[in-house]
Amino acid sequence: MPTKIEKDSLTGTDTTGHEWDGLKELNTPLPRWWLYVMYATIAFAAVWVVLYPAFPFQGATGVTGWIAREAVVGDVRAAQSRMEPMLARIRASDPQTIAADPTLRAFAVAGGRTAFANNCAGCHGAGGQGAVGGFPSLADDDWIWGGTHDAIRHTIANGVRAGESDEERTSQMPRFLADGVLTLPQVNDTAEYVLSLSNRSQDAAAAGRGATLYAENCAACHGERGEGNRDVGAPRLSDQIWLYGADKASIARSISYARAGVMPAWGRRLDPAIINMLAVYVHALGGGEN
Repeated sequence: MPTKIEKDSLTGTDTTGHEWDGLKELNTPLPRWWLYVMYATIAFAAVWVVLYPAFPFQGATGVTGWIAREAVVGDVRAAQSRMEPMLARIRASDPQTIAADPTLRAFAVAGGRTAFANNCAGCHGAGGQGAVGGFPSLADDDWIWGGTHDAIRHTIANGVRAGESDEERTSQMPRFLADGVLTLPQVNDTAEYVLSLSNRSQDAAAAGRGATLYAENCAACHGERGEGNRDVGAPRLSDQIWLYGADKASIARSISYARAGVMPAWGRRLDPAIINMLAVYVHALGGGEN
């Protein structure tokens, strides 16, 4: 309850006039050093408001005209200027030559890692591991369109079925069920035969019937034994690496309605030097071929 302000008998300090259960609140003054620091921060803030932008308005509001956004742009330009001699060498070269030069390769792998994280990891994974659903692994030795430096660069620059480049990677698998080429039982038999190519079939009779259907409809692209064909982008079917799932239902779905993943043509978006660095980096992930 409020009481009159008085001096505390023990400390000689004024009270605030508040008391709870016999306990009086002292009106202890702040230390002078604390007050001086507070006044200094207020003065500093006042000076900052005058010198630098301090309000959420477009453009500069301080007398110096300094803007953080423009400062960052300047820093980026300065960094690009420092890197330009090396970027020019990479831009004028090809991925295989870059990979053979230790200095250029180190620079390209470092730059390619950053470019990959910014542009490719969203689909292919941070480590190039890929994902079921049409995002190929870039860290194994199973390539749809080829794993040499030049093949990787071509795919990155021109894309896959994106309709953005005359030199894009393109292929189209028939929708065997949807287009009436095969019946549902025939799709089932063909899927069973595809499973047998990697020794996973559980129905020998169905696989036997599917062998004929496969030879008539699939072997021209995927090969007689499912070895694949990089010239037309036909994946290998005789291993354990699958873009859209390795179970029978997923394989039957691919046969019935086809798959057609799309990748942008990065050559339209990125500097040629970045394209070369990406090719070198992807090749170095573990599955690159000579």
